[in-house]
Amino acid sequence: MRTNHKRFIGGLAAAALLTLPLTACGTENETDAPVNGGSSASAEAPEPVASIDALTGESTAIALDQGFVDALTTLKLTPGVTGDAKLTDGSLIFPITGGNVSVFEPGSVPNYVVGQIQHENSGLSLTAGDTKVELTNFNVDPGVSRVYGDVSVNGKTVVTSAFLFNLDGSTLEPLKTEGTNAILTGTQVQISDVAAPLLNDTFKTDAVKPGLLVGIATITVATK
Repeated sequence: MRTNHKRFIGGLAAAALLTLPLTACGTENETDAPVNGGSSASAEAPEPVASIDALTGESTAIALDQGFVDALTTLKLTPGVTGDAKLTDGSLIFPITGGNVSVFEPGSVPNYVVGQIQHENSGLSLTAGDTKVELTNFNVDPGVSRVYGDVSVNGKTVVTSAFLFNLDGSTLEPLKTEGTNAILTGTQVQISDVAAPLLNDTFKTDAVKPGLLVGIATITVATK
């Protein structure tokens, strides 16, 4: 019972850092070198303070910002979903299908949150006339606060694992729990400086700007 409780708390600790605006803490040059050629305990790899080895659900939901919706209307783009994703009450919902997260003591390693949150077989579509762009298979990298994914145009893959969205956790609300789920709300999802020109080129416009707010994310993570 104590082990399960510790794992649950550890899971919450890891989940609580998933969407913060994380950056590298320290550099390789900051590691203390051994004196006079002697060994150093700091050379040993640190152990994570919390880990979720296999994420199994639940979902990432993005409540679409009205400014983003208005921009789509101006560009005559119709949003939709692919695969297992849903568009309900103004929110895009992508099931979490896998991944892992490890959290280290800040300063003990260059990136103190590492891992990935996978959303395979789901995505967002944008359609204008005969052109349909699909952004799919999202992979959240908490270590750099980025979302990567695949891009296809009219069914043909254009690029895989492209840097699509920035995550800004400066407006993140306190962690909530429901049963064994950890819930984080408030992270801003923004168009990246890679996705913006790609969309502009595809839809023959210059209206999509890097940093455009797509919406506010709510990540629900199963911790058990």
